[in-house]
Amino acid sequence: MTTSTVGLIAGLLLAIAIAAGGFTGFLIALVLGSAGYLVGGHVDGEVDLSALLGRRRG
Repeated sequence: MTTSTVGLIAGLLLAIAIAAGGFTGFLIALVLGSAGYLVGGHVDGEVDLSALLGRRRG
């Protein structure tokens, strides 16, 4: 699936969220979508979350 296709699907899902849940539903969908993108990117190795979370020294 191309990046533009994923973007299209994300945009359509956010449009459904704002239509069904109003502005609050839109914000919740936006936050959860961003978190899902970050976790998925970290699993794929595209996003490095260690800079955000900090490294634990042991």
